[in-house]
Amino acid sequence: MTDLSKYRNIGIFAHVDAGKTTTTERILKLTGKIHKTGEVHDGAATTDFMDQEQERGITIQSAATTCFWNDHRLNIIDTPGHVDFTVEVYRSLKVLDGGVGVFCGSGGVEPQSETNWRYANDSEVARIIFVNKLDRLGADFLRVVKQIKDVLGANPLVMTLPIGREDDFVGVVDVLTKKAYVWDDTGLPENFEVKDVPADMVDQVEEYHEMLVETAVEQDDDLMMAYMDGEEVSIEDLKRCIRKGTTNLDFFPTFCGSAFKNKGVQLVLDGVVDYLPSPTEVKPQPLTDEDGEETGEVATVSAEESLKALAFKIMDDRFGALTFVRIYSGVIEKGMTIMNSYTGKTERVGRMVEMHADDRNEISRAQAGDIIAIIGMKNVQTGHTLCDPNNPVTLEPMIFPEPVISIAVSPKDKGGSEKMGIAIGKLVSEDPSFCVESDDETGETILKGMGELHLDIKIDILKRTYGIELNVGKPQVAYRETITQAIEDSYTHKKQSGGSGQYGKIDYRIKPAETGAGFSFSSSVVGGNVPKEYFPAIEKGFASMMAEGTLAGFPVVDVEVELYDGAYHAVDSSAIAFEIAAKGAFRQSIPKAAPQLLEPIMKVDVFTPDDNVGDVIGDLNRRRGMIKNQEPGTTGVRVKADVPLAEMFGYIGTLRTMTSGRGQFSMEFSHYMPCPTNVAEEVIEAEKAKKESKK
Repeated sequence: MTDLSKYRNIGIFAHVDAGKTTTTERILKLTGKIHKTGEVHDGAATTDFMDQEQERGITIQSAATTCFWNDHRLNIIDTPGHVDFTVEVYRSLKVLDGGVGVFCGSGGVEPQSETNWRYANDSEVARIIFVNKLDRLGADFLRVVKQIKDVLGANPLVMTLPIGREDDFVGVVDVLTKKAYVWDDTGLPENFEVKDVPADMVDQVEEYHEMLVETAVEQDDDLMMAYMDGEEVSIEDLKRCIRKGTTNLDFFPTFCGSAFKNKGVQLVLDGVVDYLPSPTEVKPQPLTDEDGEETGEVATVSAEESLKALAFKIMDDRFGALTFVRIYSGVIEKGMTIMNSYTGKTERVGRMVEMHADDRNEISRAQAGDIIAIIGMKNVQTGHTLCDPNNPVTLEPMIFPEPVISIAVSPKDKGGSEKMGIAIGKLVSEDPSFCVESDDETGETILKGMGELHLDIKIDILKRTYGIELNVGKPQVAYRETITQAIEDSYTHKKQSGGSGQYGKIDYRIKPAETGAGFSFSSSVVGGNVPKEYFPAIEKGFASMMAEGTLAGFPVVDVEVELYDGAYHAVDSSAIAFEIAAKGAFRQSIPKAAPQLLEPIMKVDVFTPDDNVGDVIGDLNRRRGMIKNQEPGTTGVRVKADVPLAEMFGYIGTLRTMTSGRGQFSMEFSHYMPCPTNVAEEVIEAEKAKKESKK
């Protein structure tokens, strides 16, 4: 049996360009997984194996790899940093036991770090922090530590301190053991010496050592009493306390270094082994019923239990569909039959592999705690539970964000449509935040995603990986409609044409619901004027009409319908008659309830050099943006604003022009807001014109 206490399932996550992938490369080099280190900026990183990743120098999909350090097995997932691909981070965090948050020594806590940190908090994942790039201009370790406290509301526990700054950064001091690790100029990670603390740092190291001990002993009352009585606390006891506090999310051990210059990464690996939890030490995954409600039972991590595993990622490559699976309990063996509790169907496990980025090692058995990939699963999608057919269970499912932007595509040649359909089907199964719809009237295919870059990459993959030439339309905003007034109304559906007729009368109230509440239906009918068996049909009728509003045909949100009276006919009434009545009622009443167009508002975070702040803010104001705040940093200013998505298309070009190429920005969906009247009128006119042209 494998010793699960020697397993660490970890993810590496951060903002774009903080150095996650470089850190992963160094870890693989140090653990002997690769012999030549690949660089992101050369497009040669091991875990960035897509063409699009190598060209743009960004990570798009999370890559999994397995390596060993100090007799421990590390299953590592390198996740993307770009906001358009947060779903990759979210689903990776869902199946991990621990994480390494990488922060840039000069950039500090950047927007995507905040989003990822929030996801990790939601998933209750224990983390250690690595402040990277301390060799860069403007790098300041203690400033980043302060930002982690102020911006993320986290409690960083400083484990190492940097020796030297920027170009003079040569190594780190381990605060726990009070030893200095100094690297030479060869740039090789193994070329370091362990020395005494430099004389000019002795006081600082003492101060941080005392803070570390005081924070750690709070985890153990007996040790705390002994420490207060003046007793020396052993390193083993301190490590045990730090591990406990890290697992409980009381604090986050914080390391520093430069992955690119190979300095400080060994101590991060030691930190992963010493402080991050093994699969048996984290809170077990809850089991749910068919509606996604928790049953109170959990998936205990043990190879002795029945099989419970979660498919967290589907990837299509040259060998066929790969299903990435985290096994929570039980064992999967080659040739065994497993059940997908979502579909109720069983599948036979053919080939199983252990992943190393896009290489793989065949295995015949995997057990609780493992992260593996199964080749050739037929009907499994992200978030499905795989289990023992004799003991069906469902693990807590994943929730994915709604797409906010769409574009229309069509193949350039007639024969390409079937090929395009198959390729898009594969992309949708790989990425749950990417959706596809068909426009029945025009026959166009509508792709929906999380941002311009997201859709840009998908189209690039369709063109290059699948060889499909496409006509691509302009990006479209996902508007919504709602109502602003409550009304009372009545609708009768009557049809008589030989044989039995149709009859259903409903009296109802329609009113605006709270923002984000969606659609809700209730009934206060008394005395049986409308029999209860027709309520579901009435609800279904109203709900089915929410997909297309009366203003411009966008989905309707945040509406409450209350049925308070009505009438039925003993012979002519039926469920279908009441469903048709509800549909007619929707068409009749929504225009009377002062309908309003809503537009998606994005949380925009712009970095700009000091000289261009005025231009950037002026431009955001012209785009109907609401400036939230400005944060001065060492190399520039971060401007945070809420801006309508409709005004943000092509923004990167404008920003680069204004800032001579030095500006950067990221944005993510925040909320829906009512459209100003002039904008709403333009959108409604454009939608009407589009419909006319289709006729």
